[in-house]
Amino acid sequence: MAKKTPKQALTYTRANGYEKLSPAESKKLEAVCTEYRDFLGKAKTERKAHDEAIELLEAAGFQDLDGLIRGGAALKPGDKVFRSCAGKTVLAAVLGQQPLERGLHIVGGHTDSPRLDVKQNPLYESGEMALLDTHYYGGIRKYQWVAMPLALHGVFVKPDGKKITIAIGEEPGDPVFCITDLLPHLAADQGKKTLAESHDGENLDVLVGSMPSKDKKAKEKIKLRVLELLHERYGVTEEDFLSAELEFVPAGPPREAGIDRSLIIGYGQDDRVCAYAALRALLDLPGTPRYSSCVLLCDKEEIGSVGATGMYSNFFENTVSEMLALCGGAYSELVLKRALENSWMLSADVNALFDPLFAGVSEKKNAAMLNQGTCLTKYTGARGKSGASDASAEFVAQIRRIFKRAGVVWQAAELGKVDQGGGGTIAYLMARYGMNVVDCGVALLSMHAPWEVSGKFDIYMTYKGFLAFLKDGRNAK
Repeated sequence: MAKKTPKQALTYTRANGYEKLSPAESKKLEAVCTEYRDFLGKAKTERKAHDEAIELLEAAGFQDLDGLIRGGAALKPGDKVFRSCAGKTVLAAVLGQQPLERGLHIVGGHTDSPRLDVKQNPLYESGEMALLDTHYYGGIRKYQWVAMPLALHGVFVKPDGKKITIAIGEEPGDPVFCITDLLPHLAADQGKKTLAESHDGENLDVLVGSMPSKDKKAKEKIKLRVLELLHERYGVTEEDFLSAELEFVPAGPPREAGIDRSLIIGYGQDDRVCAYAALRALLDLPGTPRYSSCVLLCDKEEIGSVGATGMYSNFFENTVSEMLALCGGAYSELVLKRALENSWMLSADVNALFDPLFAGVSEKKNAAMLNQGTCLTKYTGARGKSGASDASAEFVAQIRRIFKRAGVVWQAAELGKVDQGGGGTIAYLMARYGMNVVDCGVALLSMHAPWEVSGKFDIYMTYKGFLAFLKDGRNAK
């Protein structure tokens, strides 16, 4: 007779992960989250996130793959490499014991976030004020971006190639910027509009000055004063806006939140929280993994993953091709296709936490809950799974195995009620190679708002899950 299964083993229950967290793990959790807050405060743009990642990789002994290619070097198991794309996207890998043709273990996230991009001809004067014209980037809710302190980050690039980095609004003594809003006394007509209509995207212009130049002959003295200050400090002219990439983001560092300090509030956690967890996991990977471990931090996800730095580009497969060429075997397109098809991937992206203040948009038993660990999202898409990447049951079972073996607390969730909405990630762009892909990451409150909220426990378990995945030998003895 078969052994009877205990009743408690037949049911699946979800619980707050803090209840079983050991003192040692609690200490590790705080260390990971402290390092994450530091990264998040520095990585306010995709360029800054790229640069911070490169700095951490180089400090850990990773070598620039392009330099190795130029030097005709060969790669061997245990080698650590990275490759950059246009200063915005980066791929990093630790070569494994198995040939690349057998596949990689990939964790891929994105480092771009919703923001306000400065237009190419932005500066104008009106109503005794100087303003910069912007074009919003990604899925923002426009009303959330007015009447709050903003910081300006980005680069001017001169025709001779000289790059001038600008950052105003983050240091304690810096000025900040803002978009003005209408006072309630005059907002009767505005109040009749929907939230989406209350603020026109063309009017999200940022106030940058009000003091006139001392040049008595100038027609637009306030605009000229702004240009004078920019030239004095950075050596740029109005024409240099034509070859600039400037972004307005919420000013100020991320903070711990809650009287128990169990939460983090900050800008850009979608998706720098998963990007950092993946990067930290790769940096902490011990020894030489059985399969090559790869972390991909990409750009442009918030606007469809388009362009040279987005996942629609060939940067990923080009880089894998370069690694194959340096591994000593006979390179061919067939070998590349085998490597991609045999790969496993966690598409590192956020989900939405159940919010009791907006409970009606979620189906609670299939929603991500705070402090219940990293979130596995089997399928994304919207309304009938349109545009979804739907992971196979077989692959989800493999992730269950990996997480259970490593003691990773995790939960399964979807993004909102059926017919309510939905979303997407880079998963479907990687699944086209035939590789196994499933979404996994931290669930957030206030996603896409200027300030998003995450739980420290969920961040730590996401890091722990990514590390276990990168280490896994696929049931190897």
